[in-house]
Amino acid sequence: MTSQKAGSLWLAAHFELINYRITHRSYIGTRDKIEFAHDNSVEQTYGPKYAPKTDTAVSHIEFMLKYDDLNLDFLAAVFQKLDELELLNYICESPSGRYSRRIGYLYEWLTNRKLNITYEVSGNYTDLLDTKRYLTGKIIKNARWRVNDNLLGVPAFCPIIRKTQALKVLLSKDIRNEIEVLKNNYSPEIFQRASQYLYRKETRSSYEIESEKPSPDRIDRFITLLYQAGKQPFSELMAEQSLTVLQNAIVDPRYAQPGFRTFQNYIGQTNYRGEEIYHYVCPPPAMIGSMMTGLTATEEKTMGISEVVRAAIVAFGFVFIHPFLDGNGRIHRFLIHDMLTRDGLAAQSLIIPVSAHMLQNMVAYDTVLEDYSKPLMQRVRYSKSASGDLRIDNTDAVSSYFRYPDLTMQSEYLAKTIFSTIQEDLLEELFFLERYDELKKDLQQLIDMPDKRLSDVIMYLHQNKGIFPNRRKKQFEEITDAEYDAMGSIYSEIFSR
Repeated sequence: MTSQKAGSLWLAAHFELINYRITHRSYIGTRDKIEFAHDNSVEQTYGPKYAPKTDTAVSHIEFMLKYDDLNLDFLAAVFQKLDELELLNYICESPSGRYSRRIGYLYEWLTNRKLNITYEVSGNYTDLLDTKRYLTGKIIKNARWRVNDNLLGVPAFCPIIRKTQALKVLLSKDIRNEIEVLKNNYSPEIFQRASQYLYRKETRSSYEIESEKPSPDRIDRFITLLYQAGKQPFSELMAEQSLTVLQNAIVDPRYAQPGFRTFQNYIGQTNYRGEEIYHYVCPPPAMIGSMMTGLTATEEKTMGISEVVRAAIVAFGFVFIHPFLDGNGRIHRFLIHDMLTRDGLAAQSLIIPVSAHMLQNMVAYDTVLEDYSKPLMQRVRYSKSASGDLRIDNTDAVSSYFRYPDLTMQSEYLAKTIFSTIQEDLLEELFFLERYDELKKDLQQLIDMPDKRLSDVIMYLHQNKGIFPNRRKKQFEEITDAEYDAMGSIYSEIFSR
């Protein structure tokens, strides 16, 4: 028996939906089988008993909800092509069925069209999303369909986050405990000094990711903003006026904006021939207001779930909306800190320097951004006007992609990044400061030199892993070769522990 497409794959072929991401591809065959494709998607073959009852669109939608990964963008496209009468007949056959009610609710939710139901559905309330397979939000009961809407967001913006094995493992790590262990192993004074340094390091790194070297006053302004993270009510922070003030504070004054953009933006580059290469075409300006409102509603609906996931939803949701000409990336990384502080994962005086870790691992950071942008670029159609302005030519075909992102990979990435940042960057700074104080004391006993010169000596020693660089010795002619050797020995003894 030749394997037959089922669920999402069948629907994509039946309705000629091309270039939609399908992360779980199902077939009906003679025996059960699971394989993992090169793009991390799952290809699963089910035995004949799992086959949809009829070879119709609604039966395959039911199969999709049972066995495939939910993709709201794809389902919205299916509903646009689905014969409404076919759906009404399907629901009429089993008006109290769990999948009849779920499909009816999702149809109205995604299309904003009300089905002409002439009878009242019944049955116990059923969860829209399976809590074993998806992260879910606060429940909103819908009496019409007797459904518990536990989606993470609202029609204007609603991410999907699948409970992959990788994400479940990452979210099982106790980040709070990791931070407490560090606090217990280092003195409060060392911890405070490390935090102060990391605020500055985080700021420089966030700008460096954008290949910028800001002036000292812009660095100080950004540090001040980081210290305010989590203190303002979220709805106020995300209001256009507040975000505009934030944008104005962190960008070059020449690129400060009066509000959300009113033009079609994109991320790209110009090659040596002067040709534009587009990496990501942002949502059209007409969508920004509703999507930002939806993102704010999503923050409200996700209260109580993993702090890391909430930070991923808000930060990556924002950067994919891209509401400004410039500064979106820095605000995106600021929002990570805001959410971690807001939810109590990081104390007000502690920063988890994620930008510093991102900067040292740019391939991973770029990959997680491209995970969202590349599928879009296969579907979006755009052109330039005579004046050079970009415009999207198939907004209706891609608007659901913008509104309903799958942020599973982004959540996994941020969880990894935060945990690695604590175990590496934060620990490294605490380790260095503790050893620095001891080294400074011992070197001061060796040579009683002014504090500034001593600090420079330590910096050069540390940069060269304990061996004072010969090219720097002319700056310290008063120090003998024997003393340089002694310095190296002291450094090695202290930092090898």
